[in-house]
Amino acid sequence: MITGVDDAALDRAFLALADPVRRAIVARLSRGPATVNELAEPFDITKQAVSKHIQVLEQAGLVTRTRDAQRRPVHLDAAALERLTAWIDRYRLDAERNYRRLDTVLAELNTEKGTDE
Repeated sequence: MITGVDDAALDRAFLALADPVRRAIVARLSRGPATVNELAEPFDITKQAVSKHIQVLEQAGLVTRTRDAQRRPVHLDAAALERLTAWIDRYRLDAERNYRRLDTVLAELNTEKGTDE
């Protein structure tokens, strides 16, 4: 499970999200819990293959399963996705700051160039 932002947890999460079927499963689960059968419907793969994809997502800490009588719904762990987003945002914000500084420098150069002519 992704409890912090350690490298192993990030590796598992991003590896899990690298597969288009798993990304589609995460997208579907963002609308609410679903069973393996429900998750398998849009795919032209076996339910066993979908179960394996779910296991990868579980090992990455992105989904959980619960028992509800005979059903075993799969749930998206929104907090895990939030931690991934926070990790990405840290670097995105750094890059944006660098671009803003570059924009300022370029604007100053353009202003100096305009007054010297």
